[in-house]
Amino acid sequence: MADADFPDATILTRDAALLQDTVREAGSLARSMFRTELKKWIKGASSPVSEADIAVNDLLEARLRGATPDYGWLSEESADDQARLSRRLTWVVDPIDGTRNYLNGHDEWCVSVALVEVSAPVLAAVYAPTTNEFFFAVRGQGTTLNGHQVRATPGSLLDFARMAGPKPMVERLNMKDGDIKLHPRIGSLALRLCRVANGSLDAAFAGGNSHDWDLAAADLIVQEADGRMSDLSGDPILYNRREVTHGVLVAAGRDRHASIVAHFRNRPLP
Repeated sequence: MADADFPDATILTRDAALLQDTVREAGSLARSMFRTELKKWIKGASSPVSEADIAVNDLLEARLRGATPDYGWLSEESADDQARLSRRLTWVVDPIDGTRNYLNGHDEWCVSVALVEVSAPVLAAVYAPTTNEFFFAVRGQGTTLNGHQVRATPGSLLDFARMAGPKPMVERLNMKDGDIKLHPRIGSLALRLCRVANGSLDAAFAGGNSHDWDLAAADLIVQEADGRMSDLSGDPILYNRREVTHGVLVAAGRDRHASIVAHFRNRPLP
C-alpha cells in the first residue's frame, strides 16, 4: 500500500467497525462496574485510578491491538511504548475519561478512543453510557451522535452560559464589567469538548496539562461537525509525539473559534 493511500477505504471501514463495537463493549463493562465497591488508588501527584479503569483498558487493548497488531498504542492506563513513535497508525485511548466523576457516582464520564495517522486522528469514538451519548467520527465523513449527523452551532457571538471550562480563562473573553455565569462544570474533558460538536455547548476550553488521550477523539469529532479545536494561537494539535501533554485549548464552531482565537492573539494569557 502506498503511503498516500494509507489507510485505504477498506482498512478504514474495517477499523471503524472494530472501533464502534469495541468502545460499546468497553462502555458496557465500565457501566457494569459503575457505583460498585472498587479498589482505587492515586497515581502521580493526584490522579485517581481504579480497577475499573484497568479492566476497561485491558479489554480495549485486547480487542484493538489483537485485531491490529502492527498499530501503535498510547493509553492513559498503559506504560508508554515508545515504539508507537515509528508507527503510522496508533490507537490513542482513555479507558475512563472523568475518573473522579465515575468514582463519585456522577454520570458524566466516558470511554474515549481515537485512531491517529501520523499526528492527526482519522477515527474517533466517545461513549458516555450513563447519558446515552455515542459520538463517532471518520475523517472526511462527518460526526454522528447516536447515529444522527450533528453540527456545531454557527455564528461568532459569545453566550457565556453556553460555554464550559475554567472560569478564570473564559472570563478573559468578557469585555464588559460584571460577573459571568458559565455552563455547569463537565468533569469529563472529552465529553465537554464533544458537546460542542452537537451544539449542546457553543464553546469549550481545556486548561493546561491535558493529554493526547483526553483530546484526540474529541478533536476529530469537533472538526467533523464543522467545528475547530486548537491551542489559543489557532495552531492544530499534534498527536502521538514524544511529548503528549498540551497547554490551553479551545473548541467551538468554525466562526466562533476564529473569533476566540483572534481575541487571545490580541490579549494573550500571561
